[in-house]
Parts: sequence; C-alpha cells; structure tokens
Amino acid sequence: MARHPYQVLSPTAILGYGFPEDSFRNGMDKKPDLIAVDAGSTDPGPYYLGSGKSFTNRLAVKRDLSFMLRAAVEASIPLIIGTAGGSGARPHVEWTLEIIEELARENGISFRMAVIHADIPQADVLDALARGRLRPLPPAPQITPGEIRSSTRIVAQMGAEPVIRALSLGCRIIVCGRCYDPVPFAAPPLLEGFDPGPAYHMGKILECAAIAATPGSGRDCVMGLLYEDCFELESLNAQRRFTRISTAAHTLYEKSDPYSLPGPGGMLDLRNTRFVALENGRVRVSGSRFIPAPTYSVKLEGVKPVGFRTISIAGIRDPVLIGQIEPVLDSICTEVEQGFGGAGRLLFHRYGQNAVMGALEPEKNVKPHEVGLVIEAVAPDQEQANALCAYARSTLLHYGYPDRISTAGNLALLYSPSDISCGEVFEFNIYHLMETDDPSAPFPIEVREVGR
Repeated sequence: MARHPYQVLSPTAILGYGFPEDSFRNGMDKKPDLIAVDAGSTDPGPYYLGSGKSFTNRLAVKRDLSFMLRAAVEASIPLIIGTAGGSGARPHVEWTLEIIEELARENGISFRMAVIHADIPQADVLDALARGRLRPLPPAPQITPGEIRSSTRIVAQMGAEPVIRALSLGCRIIVCGRCYDPVPFAAPPLLEGFDPGPAYHMGKILECAAIAATPGSGRDCVMGLLYEDCFELESLNAQRRFTRISTAAHTLYEKSDPYSLPGPGGMLDLRNTRFVALENGRVRVSGSRFIPAPTYSVKLEGVKPVGFRTISIAGIRDPVLIGQIEPVLDSICTEVEQGFGGAGRLLFHRYGQNAVMGALEPEKNVKPHEVGLVIEAVAPDQEQANALCAYARSTLLHYGYPDRISTAGNLALLYSPSDISCGEVFEFNIYHLMETDDPSAPFPIEVREVGR
C-alpha cells in the first residue's frame, strides 16, 4: 500500500541555476522523502552533446549540489540527478561525478551512489534500424546507416526502470545520464506503489521547479505532495504561489498536444485532469492517467559535426539599406559564393526583421528604423570560416546599393575585433524512437562507494 503523502523537494529548474537558501531550508524542514533535480536540456542546442561540455557553470553546479548532497545524506533520503552535466552523455556524467566526489571529500561524508549511463553505441542503433525497430520523431526524416555512422555521440532518454533498479540496490545518490525529465521525481514513489499518472504529471511540473508558480522562477524551490489519486504543489517561498492557471499553463509546456505527453513506455493522458485551488497558494491536480504503450520505446538524441563557425555582429540604421536589405544580402551571398567557390555556408540573421520566426513571422509589414545583423559563416575548418565571414563582412561594409549617398561604412560593427571564431559546429541528426525489450538494458548501472 502506497504511503500518503510522498513529498518531493525540487530545488531548482536546472542544477546550477541556483535557489535561495531560505527556500531550501523551508523545504528540508518539511522532511521530504526525496530531493530530485533535472540537470539538463536539449534547449541550448546540439553543441553541448557534441562537444561533451556542460552548458551550466561548474561553480554554480557545485554550489547547488553542496546543499542538496549534505541535506540528502543527513536526512537519509535519496538525491536523484537527471541528465547530468546538461546533455547526459558519459563526459557530462563524469564531470558531475567529479564535483560530487570533491564535495564528499570536503564535507567528510560517505554514501552509496549509482551511476546510470545513457550512451548508446552506433552498432545498437544500426541493429535497431535493420530490424525495423527505429522510427523518426517529426520533423526528423527517415535515417540511413551512413547518417547513424556520422554521429559522434548518441544518448537515449531512460525511463523510471533503471532508477528503480538503482534504488533497489540500496543507492541513495543516483546520477543519471540522459533521462526523461519527470523520472527523477517519479521513480521513487513508483517503487513504493504510487499511481504513475499523477506521479509522472507531478514530475513534469517539478522538473521546472518554481517556473509553474506565480511569479514564476527557474531558481526557487517547490514541494510536490503525491497522494494515491492526485498531487499538490506548494511554493517554499512566501513571495510565490501556485494558481490553477499557472499550473494548467505549465502543463502545456513543451507539448505539441495539450491532452497527451509521450514518454518512455507510454503516454500521459491529461484529458480528464482537474486543477483545484487550495488555501495558502497551493493547487491540487487530479485525473491524470498513464497509458502503457504496447511496445516500450526510448527516444534517441544524436549529433554530428558539420564544420566550424565564425560570426560578426553589426547594426544597420540607414533606411535606404533597410528598405532593400533582402536583395542586397542576396547579392552579397552571390559575390561571396563566386569568390569562395561554394566552400562553406553563409547566413544572415536580421534581428528586428524576422530573425526569430523567419518565414513564419505573421507581422509582414513592420518597418524597423534599425536592424541588428549577425553574419554567420560555417566552413570545413576554422580558418576557412574566418575567411568566409571576413569576406562577407568587408563586402557588405562598403557595398554600393541603389540610392546610397554616403560612401562611408554601411555597418556599425559592435566589437573590435569584429569577427568572432566560435569553434566546432554540431547538428542533431538522430531524433528517433528505438524499441527495446528490456527498459533497463540500454542503461548500465555502476555502483560506487563514495567516501569510504
């Protein structure tokens, strides 16, 4: 029989984003059963998975972990970290483990820790493709064996099963590679027999911490209280509160379908979900159901290198140039292509004129008085990217467009030096579902005795 309620402390939306110490202490005073935190996202793009680097700062991550780790060990409750190091591949996990072991030494604490890796070998993906067990997630296209082989790093989003297995091994600190976002919050109560519908829905909200409160914040603590058929949300900062609208709105976050949320092994059905306001800025959520899928699948994320990038940032304020900026930039592209013979790729991002939404921009007739221009060059190596960007920037700087009167520069360059080398560029090339017979098999568990 499930225990009531199961209390989950979510300190921050991303490990390293920070939180007020008072909020965290308020949460620990309520004696939670679990501290859980999401540490990653694909939102910052493919570079971090490809490079093996974290998009969060090491000092900031260590600061957050210093509170969580000590509190979990002292209270003898689990601390679960999802998508360690930002992208959840082996380099990101090892980076996080280094911080944890450093904190254990500095604080003189010891614990049993599980490390769950999420890296998927190319051979396994090729095998899944050959057996018809790999399918694309829109808008990803069908994939070829050659495209799989071009990937430098592939991870899969683990479900709750590997985390439950780690808990069953007696591990209290669990560091996960790439992980389905709600899993760190839902897996321990699932082990205790709670219904997966409200457990996963609560995890979906808690992984963003106080973003679902009002005023929202990604760097503040909240508590989730899970019951047999519902859950409640409570801010741990008196300046914030949950409302029916803020909670329902966040339920729509990062979803293409308002009534369903797919994940490893099934679908969260939200058609009968109800939001009820309670006293003291709390909200109760009920009616969420988890529907198991006939075949268990995990989502793969893979990246491949596509070259090196150089950028230059400038401003344009001449209304004559702004009025004909599109044909002028088209002409620049033609000149640069003729000068470089098609080696590399040149892009212009016009901020103030459809840079964010591009062709989808509904405001077609807005006439800005100034435009911010980012010149982007991508080429096979950094030297070629530097040359391509410099050629485009200098050509545009003195380009003689129709009706121009001044013979001075057309661009107000923001920096000196004007061109910025950005290093290697990656793009996502695998965004697919892979079927698996055993939800834990792709995710090996390593048990470490830390501080002993």
